[in-house]
Amino acid sequence: MALKAHLDTLNQRHQELEAAIASELKHPSHDESRINELKRLKLRIKDQIESLRIRSYSP
Repeated sequence: MALKAHLDTLNQRHQELEAAIASELKHPSHDESRINELKRLKLRIKDQIESLRIRSYSP
């Protein structure tokens, strides 16, 4: 059950980062370096999610 809770937390954080990126892009003078940082974090979390999913389905 701890794995599912961890995956849920990572998925929630991934969604939060997606919303933060969208919000930042709405501003006419958005900060590209901030957007790139958010995208890197989002990708790192996505990689963690996939890694956990693969491990959870392995025998």
